[in-house]
Amino acid sequence: MKRRKPTHPGEVLLEDVIKPLGITITEAAQDLGISRKTLSELIHGKCSLSPEMAVRIAKATKTSPESWLAMQTKLDLWQAMQDEPKDVRSLKE
Repeated sequence: MKRRKPTHPGEVLLEDVIKPLGITITEAAQDLGISRKTLSELIHGKCSLSPEMAVRIAKATKTSPESWLAMQTKLDLWQAMQDEPKDVRSLKE
């Protein structure tokens, strides 16, 4: 699974929602009911998207929280697969 790294959901939020709306990070954070620092960390990929944040974003953008969490899951799995464990053997029946 060495394909292209999936896009972080925070980057999607910034590029596909916040920038096209022409609002600031501060305004977006206020609309989401979170601090500017929390939103900044998310959009810069410094933290993972939590289920609670997925619900907030989904409600604010009229999308589904599942779609936001799916982006995070794909990224998490891709990152885990980059250092696939070598000491795992097949389970015997």
